[in-house]
Amino acid sequence: MPDTTPLILAEDLTRRFGAFVAVDHIHVTVQAGEVFGLLGANGAGKTTAIRMLCGMLPPSAGRIRVADIDMVRHARRARSQIGYVAQRFSLYGDLTVEENLSLQGGLYGLTGAHRQERLEATLQLLNLSDHRAVMAGALPLGYKQRLGLAAALLHQPRVLFLDEPTSGVDPMARQRFWELIYDVADSGIGILVTTHYMDEALFCDRLALMQAGRIVAAGTPDDLLRRPLPTPILELNSPDAVSFERLAQDWPEVREVIPHAGQLRIRLHADADPATLRARVDAAAAERQWTVTALQPATPELEDVFVAVLEDNDS
Repeated sequence: MPDTTPLILAEDLTRRFGAFVAVDHIHVTVQAGEVFGLLGANGAGKTTAIRMLCGMLPPSAGRIRVADIDMVRHARRARSQIGYVAQRFSLYGDLTVEENLSLQGGLYGLTGAHRQERLEATLQLLNLSDHRAVMAGALPLGYKQRLGLAAALLHQPRVLFLDEPTSGVDPMARQRFWELIYDVADSGIGILVTTHYMDEALFCDRLALMQAGRIVAAGTPDDLLRRPLPTPILELNSPDAVSFERLAQDWPEVREVIPHAGQLRIRLHADADPATLRARVDAAAAERQWTVTALQPATPELEDVFVAVLEDNDS
């Protein structure tokens, strides 16, 4: 039977800084070959959580096992099984790509032919072979993140932690970086990634939404998108969308109007009747001779779920 022991297991993980609780009794499991995402705004506790899971910050309470090693009691041994990519580029800008990787390999204890073999394999995996002689500081940001990932994979870890790995990277570079993440996961490595990008979160196998140090919802992206929303959302398609936006903001049943891909997503208050909104839209269109192409329930997006969960926990 296949081994189902999680590569990352955290139970009741908590971190306090004085009276402030940065991470509040969270539970996290990540299996081999799985990409698990921690999604939340800046300040939600994601980086504090990942620093504890990596052994860089001791927890105030809770249990952590990484690659079936007790991270609290045997952090040094557990860290040998970990690769970590920080949000900010942390390698040496005045060394070439190859020199950085050679140095990192030495720090991981790789020597001789084995170090060179791992260096070549990692350069090829991350599509960096053609950049091996380029100074790291001269690389575009997307390639700097690739180099950071290459350095984290040199010693063939079983677990990979990525802390906001594509922050500030352009959309095309972000997509290519995620394709590399999938390749790494396919090799059997368990991956935990933090992000505040909603579109990136959809790439994860499972997600946990964090707010104020707590996990407030978790599941696969499809599970989360199927959650019933407490507030109705309708989508208005109209060439007069800008005019409708100004008008709808003053309607009492409307909670929020969100321009979206040339349309309007209109979020109502929880007790509002969508039929009332339809009547207002029809009346405004008839009075002002505006055109309405469609007005229908909107397909929920992850951001809708996230906002609903946060508002529910704030209430």
